[in-house]
Parts: sequence; C-alpha cells; structure tokens
Amino acid sequence: MFYLLSFVWFLRTTKAVLFWLYLWQLKEYHLGRFLDHFRTEKGKKLIYNKLNVSKLVLILVFPFLPLLVFFLILIFYIAESFKAVLDLLKRQLKRPVLTLKTIFLTLTGLFIEFLFLFILALKIDDITQFAFLLLCFDILTPVVVSLLVLLFQPFAVLGRNRIIEKAKEKRETFKNLLVIGITGSYGKTSTKEFLYTILSHKYRVLKTREHQNSEVGISQCILNDLKTEHEIFIVEMGAYGKGGIKLLCDIVKPRIGIVTGVNEQHLATFGSMENLLSAEGGGELIENVPEDGLAFFNGKNKYCLDLYGKTKIKKFLYGQNVELQGLENIEGAEMVARELGMTEEEIAMAVNKIENKFPGIKITNGINGLKIIDATYSANPDSIIAHLEYVKTMPGKKIVVMPCLIELGRASKEVHRRIGRKIAELADLAIITTKERFKEIQEGAGSKAIFMENPKEIFERIKLFYREGDIVLLESRVPPQLIKQLTNIK
Repeated sequence: MFYLLSFVWFLRTTKAVLFWLYLWQLKEYHLGRFLDHFRTEKGKKLIYNKLNVSKLVLILVFPFLPLLVFFLILIFYIAESFKAVLDLLKRQLKRPVLTLKTIFLTLTGLFIEFLFLFILALKIDDITQFAFLLLCFDILTPVVVSLLVLLFQPFAVLGRNRIIEKAKEKRETFKNLLVIGITGSYGKTSTKEFLYTILSHKYRVLKTREHQNSEVGISQCILNDLKTEHEIFIVEMGAYGKGGIKLLCDIVKPRIGIVTGVNEQHLATFGSMENLLSAEGGGELIENVPEDGLAFFNGKNKYCLDLYGKTKIKKFLYGQNVELQGLENIEGAEMVARELGMTEEEIAMAVNKIENKFPGIKITNGINGLKIIDATYSANPDSIIAHLEYVKTMPGKKIVVMPCLIELGRASKEVHRRIGRKIAELADLAIITTKERFKEIQEGAGSKAIFMENPKEIFERIKLFYREGDIVLLESRVPPQLIKQLTNIK
C-alpha cells in the first residue's frame, strides 16, 4: 500500500510542479505579475476550489478519523494520477517551455519529491501518518515551487547580468549600426514587422524575434543574430517596471525612438500611471535617444501627444488621419522609412508585400461560411476597440469572444465599462469567458454581453446565433478547443 500511495502521489505532484513552473514562466518570473494573477477569477480558482477545500477538510478531520482519511486520500490520488496520465496522452498537460532554467527547476522539483518520499519511508511506519504528510506537501506544493523559483532567482540574475554585459560589449563594436527602439502598451510588434518589411527592401535589417523584447531576449538576439553586414537593428522593447526601458536603451543604444501607443495595460505591475508612462509610455526611450536622433509618436494617442509636446529632439507625429485605429502603425513605419532615405516608390513596393495591413489579427474561414477574426496573439483595451471598429466595416452579424483583461490595476473597472460600451455600439453578441470584470462589461454592453466559460457551450451558442457570412472576433486567451471547432481543425 505504501508503494501504491507513493506512486500515485508522485504522478499527481509532478503534474502540479510542472503546472506551477508553467505559470511562473508564463508570468516571466515576475513576482508582481504572478501575484496579480490570483486577483483574476481563474487565479482564485487555483487556490479556492472544491478539491483543495476537500483536502483541507481531510487535514482537519485526520486526528479523529485517520483510517477514513487515508482511504479518501488514496482515492483522490488515484483519480488525480489517472487524470495526469490522461492529460499527458491527450497533450493537454500544462508544462513550461524547455529552457536551461526550466530544465534545472523541473529536475530540482523532482528531486525534492523523491527526497521527501525517501525521508518519509525511513521515518514513518504508520500508513495513515504517511498519507497525512503527503497530503500536507500536496497542499503546500504551490509554495514549495514558488520558493524554489525565488531561491533560484539570484543565480538567474547573475546569468542574466553576464549575458547583458556580453551583449553590450558586442554592441559597442558596431559603430555604424542604426538602432530603432520601439515601445508602447500596444502596437509594438506590428510596427516592428511593418518597419522590417519596408526597410528590408533597401537595407540589411535585423529585428528582434517574437516575444524577444526583454533584456535577456534582446541581449541573446545581439549575441546570436547580429552580424557585421547588418545596417539597421529594429528592437521591440517591453518592460514591467520603471527603469526597464532605460536598461534596454543602455544595451542597444537607439538613435531612433518610436512610441506606438499607451494605455492602462500592465498598470498593476507598474504600480502607478507615472511609472508606466516613464517606461512603457516612452519617457525613458526618448530620454535615451541622442540629440541628433529622431522620435516618432502615435498621433491618435493622448499620452503620445503629451510626450511629443515635451520632446526636444527632432520629432514626428503619425496616424492622426487614419480612418481606423490600428492602421496608424503602418503609416508610422512608412514615415520612418522616408526619414531614412527611402523613396515613395520603394516604400510602395515594400508595402505591397504586406498581406495584412491591420495589426494583430489573422482572418480565416470558419465552418459553414463563418469568418473568423483571430486576435488571440495579444490583447489590450485599445486593440480590442480597434478590432471592433474594424469588423464593423464588414457585412454580417458580429460575435465577440474574449476574457476579461488582466494587469490593469485601479483602471480595470472603467476600462471594462469602456469596452462594454464599444460592444454595445459595434457588436451583436459578446461572450465573456471570465468573471472578474464581467459585471463592468455588462454595465456598458447590456444584454449583448453574456458569461460562458465552457468551450463546448460557447460553440453551441455561436451555432445558434450565426448565419453564413457572419463574423466571430476572438480576442486574447480564447480556449484552443473553441478555435479548432470554429475552424474545423482536426
């Protein structure tokens, strides 16, 4: 019985360790982002759920009914281990992307599991006591994994600093390299891609890769990809705290700065709007562009307009006259290209290569003539509103499927009311998949907004509502199962 209990406990605990490492990696090992996750409805369910409550009850009842508690623990662990194996076979097991860091953390986590079992086997003869201690470790697994991550952080920082220093040293050898830094709450990636396509028509250009906008990612791009033949380096810059963009500027030395747009996204991690405006809002980027450099600002964004007014170096506004919010990104890329000496003919030829000129979306055909607008790559208040305005230009009914947004801090309630009002104006139905700010969305959208979280139920609701030619707009983290059903992907 000891062996059976140990085996099933090890399987379910390994699944738990992998999940918590996955969540830490998803939040980029940023403590503020990790903790903010537990303010969301999904985050709360990770702690306050029926299974955890049942296990806590078993701990309290154990002194009075140890044998009954043992059998219930065994049943729980057999069921959980079976679910772990099933998830693995179905490729639904949530685990971190393999890197040197996650491999080390995973192996250390497994070692802690083995060590705990080994010590218990040596010290405990009573099967009920053995099960009780396993249950205690089970409850504390999130804490154990989090402590493991945090204890490893000093070593990770040392490795990070070494990578940054090596990248700085290499960057210093590229005296004639023109670096373009791009920051903002939204629009960074699309502006980078547009600019890369246009400038590559005439120059030898390097860009940071997808999700490579942190100090380590950018440093690795310099170390692994920057070559002597490159004339221009386009750097997407992201940060979650004051001073983050300044650090990136110290690494890459930008001569051109682009601020694509600023809103309340990530306000919770910055702590205040002042801190956000300093970093992601473009203040630190523009301060670190030299006097003979250039600065470009999204003319449709109030925060960009304010920073434009304070900027002393040569500066430009773009996008003020575009019809749809979001289309300003390509106009900004074209303006930068002109300032770098490209002709209108060269720019036009390059722009013709861009298939989708509206940022952040993929348009695909769905089942039975349905049109799917996939905007699941990223989401923020302005992009959602821009996408709603975009789909309004298309024929047919408009269905929006989205979760509530996170990391908005004190601005969260008003932001979701604003999104709700835009849904009421431009959409026919909005299916909201998380609860935390559903109330505020419904205040703005009224009966057009409904809450549903089960992918199968959402699919059935859409099937009842739509006709051929209608539009489904998918925003942010939509369940993959739903996307497969809507696009008939096997």
